[in-house]
Amino acid sequence: MAEKIAFVGVGRMGANMARRLQECGFPVVAVYDAHAPSAEALAAELKTRHAKTLAEVTAAAEVIFTVVTDDAAQLGVFAASGDTLLIGAKGKIFINCATITPATHVEVERRAKAVGAVSLEGCMASSIPQARNGTLYLMCGGERATFERVKPILEKLSTALRYIGGTGQAAQVKALVNMVMNINTAGLAEGLGLGNALGLDLDMLREVFAQTGANSQVLKTDGEDMQNRAHDCFFSGAHAAKDSGIALQLGVEAGLKLPLAQATKAQFDEMVRLGLGGLDKSGVAELTFKGRHG
Repeated sequence: MAEKIAFVGVGRMGANMARRLQECGFPVVAVYDAHAPSAEALAAELKTRHAKTLAEVTAAAEVIFTVVTDDAAQLGVFAASGDTLLIGAKGKIFINCATITPATHVEVERRAKAVGAVSLEGCMASSIPQARNGTLYLMCGGERATFERVKPILEKLSTALRYIGGTGQAAQVKALVNMVMNINTAGLAEGLGLGNALGLDLDMLREVFAQTGANSQVLKTDGEDMQNRAHDCFFSGAHAAKDSGIALQLGVEAGLKLPLAQATKAQFDEMVRLGLGGLDKSGVAELTFKGRHG
């Protein structure tokens, strides 16, 4: 019999993961969100329980996914007192999918173990459509035995499932993935912005980029959107700023200077300052094209 699953954090990523697992035959028995209407709507759609407390989530399920916004939110749902997922958590498995610092994943694991539970990093390097279709690139960190135990569940979410290593290592890899992606995004925005200022045909320029050393995955996903100012959000500028900060802190801890990552974070920070942080990361082009912002 499939293990009972619950979700804490049912924004667009968490909600689509829940939809995917339920249609694959895994019972999603409870959903919870700090923004209660989101959980209420998803619970009605999936015909499952809208949990009003975190303790209720833990009581209902055997495997609990958390898909929250940042370190503070992650530590909050695993708080040492008050309403927390740790109440009655002995024997439970927590799979934590937020993009947060490696140190927070380590701390969550420590808190879970203290009450007889286990935790696993489930770092995602994909976006909303992939969450819905079960095609996430999913990187996991923690004890190998925990990974193997929940692998049948994770395989329904990912077509590229990878065990990275001990707790914190998946978050390190995810930080580097996002650091390089963000640098590429900011660089592409500058290239297209300069091409536009020079009066070049941007369709032609993108085709040339795609056939030369200027090619990148970001060119495929964001290039046309930058040109056409189509910034519907799949990965926000605000998240790009946050994640660039995680990578920069890892650089500080490693004793490295990362000037490109620093400059990129400054660009995404500027998006946030201008009130553009809710746009997709492609919106960084608003800072580099003449006649837009900047």
